[in-house]
Amino acid sequence: MSTKDIVWLNGTFDVLHMGHIKLFEYARSLDGEVHVGVDTDERIRSMKGDGRPVNNLWNRVDFLNSIKYIDKVHIFGSDEELTMTIKDLSPKWMVIGNDYVGKKIIGREHIGQVIFLPRYQGLSSSAIINGAHN
Repeated sequence: MSTKDIVWLNGTFDVLHMGHIKLFEYARSLDGEVHVGVDTDERIRSMKGDGRPVNNLWNRVDFLNSIKYIDKVHIFGSDEELTMTIKDLSPKWMVIGNDYVGKKIIGREHIGQVIFLPRYQGLSSSAIINGAHN
């Protein structure tokens, strides 16, 4: 394992957009090793409905692995798996959108500092999928 501090992000990353890239870029600026957790297809379906994900897990993992700001991608299918991964990594920072302010953050107790960033140009995968953002 690296001796660098770890920066953690997680999400669906179903339809990647510049908002995601800006989160990853900011995470890299913290001078840590950037680890990204991504939900399984089954987990996304259970949370967002039968029409999701648009891109399957392996496409999403390949997309994420191709982004220069990301060092490692982790897959999780439950809150418990996510919590255990975060606990094992013990990240110094978590970077997350400010739409999560005041909401439950799974694994929060194992993270040094949570950093909330505003949505870049209001982008959202769900809005893009639903045609609400151009």
